[in-house]
Amino acid sequence: MSRPRALVSWSSGKDSAWALHEVWRGNRIEPVGLLTTVTETFGRVSIHGVREDLLRRQAQEARLPLRIVPIPHPCSNAIYEEALLAELDRARGEGITQVVFGDLFLDDVREYRERLLGRAGLKGVFPLWGRDTGELARKMLDGGIGAVLVCVDPLRLPESFAGREFDASFLAERPVEVDACGERGEFHTFVRAGPMFRQAIPVRGGVIVRRDGLVFADLVEGDAPDG
Repeated sequence: MSRPRALVSWSSGKDSAWALHEVWRGNRIEPVGLLTTVTETFGRVSIHGVREDLLRRQAQEARLPLRIVPIPHPCSNAIYEEALLAELDRARGEGITQVVFGDLFLDDVREYRERLLGRAGLKGVFPLWGRDTGELARKMLDGGIGAVLVCVDPLRLPESFAGREFDASFLAERPVEVDACGERGEFHTFVRAGPMFRQAIPVRGGVIVRRDGLVFADLVEGDAPDG
C-alpha cells in the first residue's frame, strides 16, 4: 500500500529536522517536501532569521523540494494564514494529506496548527510530541545533530549564547529555567548536520543583529577562516 504523502513544516532548526528523521525511520509516511515561511522583506526564514541560501542548502542536503510561503514584514496573523492556506490548498491538490511538525509540548500551538490544517483538509503529524525535552536534546546530539543557536530571546537567555553550538556544553550551561529544546521560544537553531542530510553544511558566524527584541547570529555558508 502507498504511504500518505506529507510536507514537513521546516523551520531550519533541530526540532523540525529531527521530526523529519523520525518520519523517515518510521517509514509510514512519505515526506515529499519542506514547507517554510520566509519573510520577503529580509529574505530570511521567519522567526529564525536564517538566510534563504542556507535554507535552500538544507533542502538540497535533505533531498527534498522546498516550498516557500512568502510573507511581508510586519505580517498580521490574517495575512499569514491566507498565505499558508493557499500553499496548503495547492499541496492538497497534489495528493498531499499530512503536514509533519516538530512541536514538543505546547498544547495551544498544536491546537492552532490542527485548526488551520482542518481548514485546508489536511492532518497534522507530531512525531516528537510529549517527549522529555532533556532526553530528546541528548538523543539528537548522540544521533549526530549539529546545530547553531541563531536566535536568542535575551529576556530568557543571555545574548552571548547567540551563535553558540547546540551541544552538551550549552545544555549544561543554560539557565535551569530554559527548556533544553527552547520550546517556549528561548532560542532557535540552524541545523548544519545530521542523519537527515547527505553531508554537513559548513557555516561560520556573521554579525550579531538585534531586531524586534531578539538577538540573531547571522550565519553565512562556508568554513571559518584559519587563525
